[in-house]
Amino acid sequence: MIRIRKMEDMTSSDYSSIGLRSGLEIHQQLDTKKKLFCRCPVLPYSQSFDAQILRHMRPTLSELGEYDGTALMEFKTKKEIIYQINKDSICTYEMDDSPPFELNSQALDIALEITMLLNCKLISEVHIQRKQYLDGSIPAGFQRTTILGVDGWIPYRDRRIGIIQLGLEEDACREVSDRGHDRVYLTDRLGIPLIETVTAPEMVTPQEVAEVAVILSNLARASGKVRRGIGAARQDVNVSVTGGQRVEIKGVSRIPTIPLLVHNEAFRQVMLLEIKSELSKRGITHSSFESFSFNITESLTDTHYMPAAEALSNGLELHALVLRGYRGILSTVTQPGQTFATEISDRVRVIACLDRLPNIAHSDSEERNFSASEWEIIRKSTGAFENDCIVVVWGIGKDISTAVSEITIRAREAIDGVCNETRQSFPDGTNGFERILPGPNRMYPDTDLPPLAISVDHMERIRSALPERPWERVKRYIASGVPEESARQMSISRLRDIFDRAVNETPYAPDILIHFFLSTLSHLRKRGRASDLTDDILILSLAEAGRRCLPIEAVVHILENARGSELKDISMAADEIHLPDNSILRETVKQLLSGSESSEIEQDVLKRFILGRIRHRFDGLINGKEVSEIVHSMVL
Repeated sequence: MIRIRKMEDMTSSDYSSIGLRSGLEIHQQLDTKKKLFCRCPVLPYSQSFDAQILRHMRPTLSELGEYDGTALMEFKTKKEIIYQINKDSICTYEMDDSPPFELNSQALDIALEITMLLNCKLISEVHIQRKQYLDGSIPAGFQRTTILGVDGWIPYRDRRIGIIQLGLEEDACREVSDRGHDRVYLTDRLGIPLIETVTAPEMVTPQEVAEVAVILSNLARASGKVRRGIGAARQDVNVSVTGGQRVEIKGVSRIPTIPLLVHNEAFRQVMLLEIKSELSKRGITHSSFESFSFNITESLTDTHYMPAAEALSNGLELHALVLRGYRGILSTVTQPGQTFATEISDRVRVIACLDRLPNIAHSDSEERNFSASEWEIIRKSTGAFENDCIVVVWGIGKDISTAVSEITIRAREAIDGVCNETRQSFPDGTNGFERILPGPNRMYPDTDLPPLAISVDHMERIRSALPERPWERVKRYIASGVPEESARQMSISRLRDIFDRAVNETPYAPDILIHFFLSTLSHLRKRGRASDLTDDILILSLAEAGRRCLPIEAVVHILENARGSELKDISMAADEIHLPDNSILRETVKQLLSGSESSEIEQDVLKRFILGRIRHRFDGLINGKEVSEIVHSMVL
């Protein structure tokens, strides 16, 4: 049997041997004033609310008269959905009590711009679809969505990563809590315009997935028209291996967590395929699969296993399910700290709403649960054989039947190996069951909104004002002499346009300017100095300092001492700057050398010490390269 390996022990060829394939679905909120299908304002997230609304969800038939499997699964949970609403950001549209407004034109233009930046083929007519969501995250039970472009690409290393499509849709609610049959949502982000970028499954190592996510994130940021901050961007990661199925890890909020999530999911699928192989060797197929359930409440009234004892004291029932021939299967490790029994426990937790853990016990467990004598009682009560596995579950009557059904379903699914699922990410890099992966039956046309034609003139107006793509900027900056890492930082910085102006309108070299913009200027603003600085004042100050052949550090003094924003004010501030000449610098170095035990200090350390003291003494008004040469010659 294959052993789960640590990510740091894996190579590209190792991932290739298991056939790893991964893709991304990146959701990014757009920076608009209004929501997508109503005229409510887009406000910062808030925990405050003015009222609560209770709803129950039920599935609806698709256009072809079929139910979506995910919707049916959610319906089995029998959830009561509570919405916490704030009157400043919610109207009757979000609560599905009035028709939608026309599609937000600002959001459409931003989404079309990003679609073009992704090299996608554009649609000529917008058709709104409804996408069912019965988990309650959208009060209407469906999300309005549309596709704007298909078949795009982005550059990655020495190849291209395909973009399957880009869609524009409304964001869902934020979950507050999910306990038992009650689920609570805040509606503060509901209806915010959101783009969904779907890549092809062309990443073949966990690291590649994260690197492509960074490229797509940077592209969205480079537009300058997306929201920033916690919750404004989320990634869904699709993972499969040879012989497996596409599994979607939902709502990954931080890109650095992606590699471990992909790695663990890949090996979860490998281990599920190992279980499939083992069941096949045992002759267990769909036609030969057997399971039997029994109410064993009366048989274990005196149990010493605390979770079961507490359940009985609270009036709950204990049921045992015999899985014929499954001995040892549930103890198979699937992820770090998880076994196949965890897969079953997850189904019971999510669908039967038995969310107080542990919610099951099984006869193969290495952890202490029922005693040997209690397991013997259970075996006799159920007629289980030695090669069977027994799963015990506890809960109230209306949930027990659901739990027993889900345990049977998940055990039977093991015969096929990997299930199509949507799974939730955990902070430790593992994942857990969230819901069955939705199918095409969740989508159907929206009858409230007519198709919207996108004219050629409309597209050309957006295309003519497209910003430079980040990778194009990086290439241009590197060609001008800027270090590669600095080029990457500047390509997505909010200062990139004013930096370009400075390169064109001042005499300083790009490699000097980029350090000033990424470091010096940032520290200046963080300290609250030059808080009213405008782009024009900054360019005038840089140009005046350059004209006088002042080191770029002198610009800080000009900005702080200028009495106004006119050129004469900047010029007067520059007149007050007096640079130390070489003789003063040499004398200062000499004094510092004589005042230190230079023979006991390494030369490199001594040089850095003296350079720092000189920079501090003259408040940065020195030419760094020139002083470095002086210190180097005198220390030697």
